[in-house]
Amino acid sequence: MTARAKKLFSYLLKLSIIALAFWYVYHSILKNNNNIHNFHVLVAQITYTRVAITLTVIVVLMVINWLLESLKWWFLMRELHPISVWRAIESVFCGLTWAVFTPNRLGEYAGRIMFLPNRKRIHGVFSMAVGSFGQNVITNVLGAGASVWFVYSFLHPDNWLMLGITVVAAGFMAIMLVFYFNIRWMVSLLNRVKFLKKFHRFFDIMGKYNFTELLDIMWFCLARFLVFTFQYYLIIHLLIPEIPIWEMSLMMFVFFFIQSAIPSLDFLDIGVRSVTANAIFGYVTNQHIAVIVAVSIIYIINLIIPAILGSAFVFKLKFFDRTA
Repeated sequence: MTARAKKLFSYLLKLSIIALAFWYVYHSILKNNNNIHNFHVLVAQITYTRVAITLTVIVVLMVINWLLESLKWWFLMRELHPISVWRAIESVFCGLTWAVFTPNRLGEYAGRIMFLPNRKRIHGVFSMAVGSFGQNVITNVLGAGASVWFVYSFLHPDNWLMLGITVVAAGFMAIMLVFYFNIRWMVSLLNRVKFLKKFHRFFDIMGKYNFTELLDIMWFCLARFLVFTFQYYLIIHLLIPEIPIWEMSLMMFVFFFIQSAIPSLDFLDIGVRSVTANAIFGYVTNQHIAVIVAVSIIYIINLIIPAILGSAFVFKLKFFDRTA
């Protein structure tokens, strides 16, 4: 299969996943009269004041979330090409605008590095990769741990299978943490691949971050993770207050874990997120539409609104900047 054919197949696969997700949401949930009735009864008990306060707090947390990401980007660029905090904020929001229309948010890289001088843009990609890796480590480690709890609590496998799942999850978590805090090992492995050797000077950028710096980056990632977990808690607690906070939080960890592994397009991602969240929360509630509404609200506030705001910074890009 040629590279072009593989790329086309990848796009078709992602679009198929999204199409099936929307079909499932519409036919299995939104057309179900019981689901609609349950949701109407639910929202009738919620006051306008509570909704307004909750949404206001969620929007404030959205700002904090992307401010933390901007500070992480500023920190990552300190030695490579120092930028101001405001410059970091501009590039992060611009990247979000690009991310919405690209598979798996790859455009976020392009949007950010365009704020760097031309000769530093490729370097910026690899610095950003370190930050993305840190965020993935947090998502996967906490998600894998929460998945063990989820399987034990709701799927009830036999003892030996449960032991196997626990061991695999623990091993996976350990590998993720070891590779992150020893990122030089990964750089060394990449440099040994024959056709990648010519890029060694770029891979070496990732290896320049020491343990203390990687730990600082991890704190940024953990803070962001806790912020958007709290956002979901607020909106789900508003709509479905009977779910305990600890149970809801662990389910959100599982949701983030699964969602991170599913290929998607950001501007159509809402269907996939809805199906995933509904499948997970279906074990503790029959308020399927409430789950979809909660996921949709967070999606719009955390991704669509920042992407719209970021469009203002697109006009500041210098596509052909040749400065050092």
